[in-house]
Amino acid sequence: MHASVDSDSGAPGSDLDRPLPLRRLVYLPEADEVTIGSPETDTYAVFPADGAELVRMLADGATPREAAERYEAVHGESVDIADLVEVLADLDLLRPDSAPVDEAAPVRWQRLGRLVFSRPALIGYALVTALAVVEMVRTPRLVPSIDHIFFSPSYTLVVLMLFFGQAPLLALHEAFHALAGRRLGLRSRLSVGRRLVYLVLETSLDGLVSVPRRQRYLPIMAGMLADVLAIAVLTLVADATGGGTASFCLAMAYATVLRLAWQGFFYLRTDLYVLLSTVLGTVNLHAAAADVLRNALRRATGRPPLDLDAHHPVDRRAARWYAWLMLVGYAFTLTVFAGVVVPTAYRLLHDMWLRLSGQASVAGRLDSLALMVLSLAQTGAVLVLAARERRAARAARTTARPA
Repeated sequence: MHASVDSDSGAPGSDLDRPLPLRRLVYLPEADEVTIGSPETDTYAVFPADGAELVRMLADGATPREAAERYEAVHGESVDIADLVEVLADLDLLRPDSAPVDEAAPVRWQRLGRLVFSRPALIGYALVTALAVVEMVRTPRLVPSIDHIFFSPSYTLVVLMLFFGQAPLLALHEAFHALAGRRLGLRSRLSVGRRLVYLVLETSLDGLVSVPRRQRYLPIMAGMLADVLAIAVLTLVADATGGGTASFCLAMAYATVLRLAWQGFFYLRTDLYVLLSTVLGTVNLHAAAADVLRNALRRATGRPPLDLDAHHPVDRRAARWYAWLMLVGYAFTLTVFAGVVVPTAYRLLHDMWLRLSGQASVAGRLDSLALMVLSLAQTGAVLVLAARERRAARAARTTARPA
């Protein structure tokens, strides 16, 4: 079956007898599939091997009709070449006719990325971390503890210092992701996102799918490496100083430990989830595992199970055991909630109640009011992001709906 193409439309690829103006493409074969994309647009997609063969013909200068004829001669079956051209256009892999063919601009900070993740640097990080562990063993007060959070009687100061103190550490986490990718020549984008009720920074490394799998591990784990290094340095600074500086450093270290523990919340598709998906070579492991859990619930309630055949075979195989790892993530979340969030919230709310009920000075009451305003502001920011995400999802569904 061959779809018709309007050859008078003037759009790139509309004439099957003209070579396609393709962007500079990269190819990464894996098993029986090939990832194809362009560093110019950071768009990538997975093609079957025979589809990738067609794309290579087009990239080598063959017209769509010529490529289809060669494919039929080799494989003995016809191909809907117009559909392939449409896919390439949707992926923005076709260069507009008016656009000049430019050489790709060099990726900035590539040399810095290579320096930060050089062998001597990694050895240095390991030595600093080991020294911090030794000091924690020698001096138990350095071991991260929930009491470290309350380094000041002013809760507003605690919240503000934690927020502004964690901001550069969050930036360091994302910078390590970006630099680990840029050392490979990959571009990155930083955005603000949401996980449950928390605002988060996210680094996008779309081009990571275009490099061999073994080269992806360091960019994925780089953020956790930054967190471990930050905890070690803060612990050593606290050990070497005293007073308010040490208390503040220990508070920052404990908050960073909590962010590192966040990686165990697998159902939130954290760095550990991305690492595991990369090792296993899955496509959308989270969705497949979620359906496995839904089926377990459906069988328990006597309802018919969902059809798992819509998921990639690799996802289906891994989801059989990863689904239970997601449950471990839920259990770990409840443990952190009960051991950290509840005691912290209780202490804050209890003390705020005492202060606002008149059992504190005017400064204490103002401090509690300021803390309430800050908490409401964070909740409001999360609600705004959630509303934007819902509008974007609704717009995407409307666009995808056929006329």
